[in-house]
Amino acid sequence: MYEDKILTCRECGAEFTFSASEQEFYASKGFQNQPSRCPACRAARRAAGGNAQPRGERQMYEVICDGCGCTTQVPFQPRGDRPVYCRECFERQRQSRY
Repeated sequence: MYEDKILTCRECGAEFTFSASEQEFYASKGFQNQPSRCPACRAARRAAGGNAQPRGERQMYEVICDGCGCTTQVPFQPRGDRPVYCRECFERQRQSRY
């Protein structure tokens, strides 16, 4: 019923075989998509905890809190159309909302 397929890894671009037995295994587990990475790239991704490429350091933006007026840093660039809060004011705001 299943035949070996040659697939191309989306990570490294190498061709790999998606064997008939692997296809049968995937079907038995209910997987509907065939693998998009070769076995080596899948193993590397698992070893990295799912993140094959580290994110690096996050860029922070210095802003003035709209709640208390203190200087703080946030991980997004404010657009100016919504208030920006320090951690304490954000928590207070969030708790009063719910």
